Amino acid sequence: MSVPLNKKSLLADGFTGFRPIADLEINRIPQRQGIFVVLRPAGFEPVFLAESTAGTFKRKNPSVSRAVLAAEWVEDADILFVGKAGPGSKGNRGLRRQIQEYLDFGRGKPPGHWDGRLIWQVAGARTLQMAWKELPPEELNAAQAAYHERFRQLHGRLPFANLVQARA
Repeated sequence: MSVPLNKKSLLADGFTGFRPIADLEINRIPQRQGIFVVLRPAGFEPVFLAESTAGTFKRKNPSVSRAVLAAEWVEDADILFVGKAGPGSKGNRGLRRQIQEYLDFGRGKPPGHWDGRLIWQVAGARTLQMAWKELPPEELNAAQAAYHERFRQLHGRLPFANLVQARA
């Protein structure tokens, strides 16, 4: 029996934060690189919105059908998305900036990327929790890929809002 992916196992793996998206204080999020997760709190049941609250990306609407959302939902999983925050081309990016951009995307601002967009089509998305773990930039891809693989071993597929398998 493999270890479940939940708040307890993430805490044991060194994740911190675990705050509802609505209560995040951006200046308390580390500036260094790392990976982050979006989790559903205990008792959270999904209700899918007809339209996403996310911003348009390269003139593409981020909304998908409720049928697609329902098909992507992983019923017994706590983790809904695993993202990463790399250093960027100028070396000045990290968790704080990546998470701020992700939250802005959910509030309708145009994003620099499209990852995790399904989160913003779930009613009550701001009650979902976010946690993060600082990692050296050279470990990010392998760490994200490992969490994807572990999730896949447990649930037979990727987390709800991860539509592409990360590569190590």
